[in-house]
Amino acid sequence: MGDYRTVTVGTDGSSSARKAVVRAAEVAADSGARLMIICAYETRDPSSDRNQAEAERALGDEAYKIIGASPAEETLRSARDEAVRAGAENVDTVAVHGDPTDAIIEKSELYRSDLVVVGNKGLAGFAGRLLGSVPQAVSRRSKSDVLIVHTV
Repeated sequence: MGDYRTVTVGTDGSSSARKAVVRAAEVAADSGARLMIICAYETRDPSSDRNQAEAERALGDEAYKIIGASPAEETLRSARDEAVRAGAENVDTVAVHGDPTDAIIEKSELYRSDLVVVGNKGLAGFAGRLLGSVPQAVSRRSKSDVLIVHTV
């Protein structure tokens, strides 16, 4: 694994995503690579509050939706701290407005990531069928290696 120079990982602050961040940090530390932690967020649209509330009720514990840049920045600070504790030395973070899959793919290409790390949450189950799976979409669209970490 020593060939990786830049490792990208997405997080939403969930326990599953934290496990992916730790694994990405371990790989980055082993490779001496830069670690890019991405957090996608959405802004609250008053016209969509009802639809969002319905989706959150339907998804229950699977509703890891980050609304606004401030929660995303806090999520990134926590993820950076965990990555450093896991051994990563060169850690950068970025909050991106928009879809998580698009954010991970676009930033991994922008930063020329050699490896994209995602958790396996969403590959099966109700949320994956309803909203689509971020890990599945990232693995399909990424131009670099993808590591899917068993987090659930």
